[in-house]
Amino acid sequence: MRPKTKLLLRVLLPVLIVYLLLAYLILPLLWRHYEHQKKLDGLPMVTATAQGIPGDPINVALVGSQKDVLCAMREAGWYAADPVTWKSSIEISGSVVLDHPYPHAPVSPLYYAGRPEDLAFEKPVGTSADRRHHVRLWQVLDNGEEGRPVWLGAATFDRGVGISHYTGAITHHIAPDIDQERAILENSLQAAGMISARYQVMGIGPTMLGRKGGGARYFTDGEVWVMRLVENCSKTAAPPAILPSPPAVQFKDMIWNNVADLYRNAAK
Repeated sequence: MRPKTKLLLRVLLPVLIVYLLLAYLILPLLWRHYEHQKKLDGLPMVTATAQGIPGDPINVALVGSQKDVLCAMREAGWYAADPVTWKSSIEISGSVVLDHPYPHAPVSPLYYAGRPEDLAFEKPVGTSADRRHHVRLWQVLDNGEEGRPVWLGAATFDRGVGISHYTGAITHHIAPDIDQERAILENSLQAAGMISARYQVMGIGPTMLGRKGGGARYFTDGEVWVMRLVENCSKTAAPPAILPSPPAVQFKDMIWNNVADLYRNAAK
């Protein structure tokens, strides 16, 4: 082996080892946090398609009974999605092709721990089901830290219809900024007076080049925003209490937000 090659290896090998330790061991341990909802620790934080391909990542959670969830989403202006049937499939196709409204259009099922979503909601953008905000929800805990059910969810924005990169099927493609969709859901619920508190737990972790089941790219800080709903649809005028994350997570979020803003500005 040449002396220059040996010198290069001596320099690069320690750098590589430090990088691997930081990226795959130290930083994930520092960022792992479930202090406000301990029973979520260890649960999957990504959905899957019917074919077992990774789907949308989990980026939101709601705390409350099913009645609380249904009421909160209705008050915030979200529509419950119709189940996927031959009739609803024909109706959504007509909505996209003929450009007419279908606010209760079905969403394709995604699976969490082997089961399809328990609830799905959407908020149309424009005059057809082509573009829409939507969120799928799965009840994962009967009793969380607050003594109430906890629902994990995946909130994304359908920016148009296209062909799946993996299966060739016709599918919606999502906008890449799924953190923005998380904020849109939170803002709509807060504006309706449906949230009493919000905090974060770790989701999939920071991801810049994620890819979901249909092949669409996404990026995210990897945090799940947990929103504690008001009980019995009793609206509140007060802003939600924000429970702090650990300092290491706050520092990570600050760095990520700066990087993400540069990415968003470059994409405009």
